[in-house]
Amino acid sequence: MQKYPLSVKIGRTQARIMEYYNNLNGKIYVAFSGGKDSVVLLDLVRRMYPDTLAVFCDTRLEFPEIRQFINTIPNVERLYPAMTFSEVVQAKGYPVVSKEVSRVVYYARRGSDWAIQKMNGNFKNGDKCNLYQRFIKYKHLLDAPFPISDACCSEMKIKPVKRFEKLSGLHPITGVMAEESFLRQSTWLKNGCNAFGGKRPKSTPLGFWTEQDILGYLKLTDIPYSSVYGDIVDVDGKLQTTGYRRTGCYACMFGMNSEKEPNRYQRMKITHPKLHDYCINALKCGKVLDYMGLKY
Repeated sequence: MQKYPLSVKIGRTQARIMEYYNNLNGKIYVAFSGGKDSVVLLDLVRRMYPDTLAVFCDTRLEFPEIRQFINTIPNVERLYPAMTFSEVVQAKGYPVVSKEVSRVVYYARRGSDWAIQKMNGNFKNGDKCNLYQRFIKYKHLLDAPFPISDACCSEMKIKPVKRFEKLSGLHPITGVMAEESFLRQSTWLKNGCNAFGGKRPKSTPLGFWTEQDILGYLKLTDIPYSSVYGDIVDVDGKLQTTGYRRTGCYACMFGMNSEKEPNRYQRMKITHPKLHDYCINALKCGKVLDYMGLKY
């Protein structure tokens, strides 16, 4: 499906949005971060259902250009987490490598047998697992001189959103794509675009899209997006942005171990030096990156 042309993907995504909307009697909202993926998603949904609410979870860790852009979008509701990023990392741990790795390290440090076996590349019963072999190279994180966990996303985004959903009765449509991580690919292959089972129905109608599709849609429709991305240009037949490629929370360190230089922190030092200094020194992300052997 990732190889389908953009025109086909647009049609299939619209069909999944319609299915979700009808199944839930229109009680939906778009999870809106202000990033380019959610901009495309919101445009697709509002072309069909113009009054759909956009919900922005304000972590205070968004680039100023993203925050400024969100202020230009109508019908956006802001949610606020109960904890700041500083409070989360001090209480539970820093986000490193990936959500899955950080979660396993967190529980392995607390003696959970399933997590310890996973860090050793095994099933819970001790048998070797080929899929879990990738965790072995991160065993040194068990001895890191700082706490590690995936709690920042849960505390700062998931919990506020779940409170909102309980009060409003609305159900989410998110711009998650399978190509973004192994975990998201696995989840999409299991659930598809729309999942109606369980207590929390959710929709990921862009699941089979790629970043090239997102950029292609922005050029095709010429809809506004945040200036932090710069322009969209064609380089040797491939679309790319002249500014940031991805945004999200600027302090996040998930995925940095696989980024080419200049990585997000090196880029931030040039484009947003005050935010860079805040992350490295006030939030003490510098000591984390030093231990990980990552330049910033």
